[in-house]
Amino acid sequence: MCPGQGAQKVGMGKDLAERFPEARRTFAEVDAALGIPLSRIMWEGPEEELTLTHNAQPAILAHSAAVLAVVREQLSDAALALGHSLGEYSAYVAAGALGAAEAARLVRRRGELMLEAGARRPGTMAAVLGLETAAVEAACREATQPGSVAVAANLNAPDQTVISGDPPAVERAGEGCKARGAKRVVPLKVSGAFHSPLMEPAVPGLTAALAAATFKRPRFPVIANATAGAVTEPAEAVRLLASQLIAPVRWVEGIQEAARRCPGATFLEVGPGNVLSGLLKRAVPGAKSVTLGTAADVEQWLSPAKA
Repeated sequence: MCPGQGAQKVGMGKDLAERFPEARRTFAEVDAALGIPLSRIMWEGPEEELTLTHNAQPAILAHSAAVLAVVREQLSDAALALGHSLGEYSAYVAAGALGAAEAARLVRRRGELMLEAGARRPGTMAAVLGLETAAVEAACREATQPGSVAVAANLNAPDQTVISGDPPAVERAGEGCKARGAKRVVPLKVSGAFHSPLMEPAVPGLTAALAAATFKRPRFPVIANATAGAVTEPAEAVRLLASQLIAPVRWVEGIQEAARRCPGATFLEVGPGNVLSGLLKRAVPGAKSVTLGTAADVEQWLSPAKA
């Protein structure tokens, strides 16, 4: 499991680079591919610069890719991968379909295009807590009017859904969710209405960037956000990554599909933070997970393999 935007924080990945040569090489490779000192921004900040969409996305991917570079030999029996939003690109790195540098260039471009789309038609997002997804979707349909749309964008857990769209519609949908019993509706600090129709202007540019990238056949399936289905062909990967910009992140369905395909498997959260492990426990009670984000995490996980 590879995390998405919001997992970034200043200092991320620095301990990995200091401890593991493979991680250090990965960060240097990404810096060179982007032509910017991304690792310096990751390790030193400032936070406002790291949080910018076109920096945060490649930073999170670089962190995941650095961990993958260190533990690659131990992942020979990996059965599948999935990632949350931009994390889907990291999942293709895990599956060997994309190189770290290529993937970093793609998510950097993706972030730029999403920022541009957000400037063209400003949107917002809000997390709805304590309400089932079907009720959130009903509130969004009720709140949508001509020229003012709200959609369920991130289906993160059975009782946690992020809504996205035009600010007035998102506000109406939030009120509708509260009326239906939501515990909280929390506005998110974002630069656009991600995974909604407001991102449509970004699709052609991302489609072109994906078409120009070198995609190999993944060594194992990757669960797509847009469909919650398993992807094994490069052409399908490209198509679904482009449509992902305007489609909901079907995380609950995706993680449940992974658990169905691999009963009893251990889920590895590869990259910064532990948000996905928390969501896993709510979508698949009893599932085992391990976080691999820090040098200490990785060393602890590797130690039995080295013994």
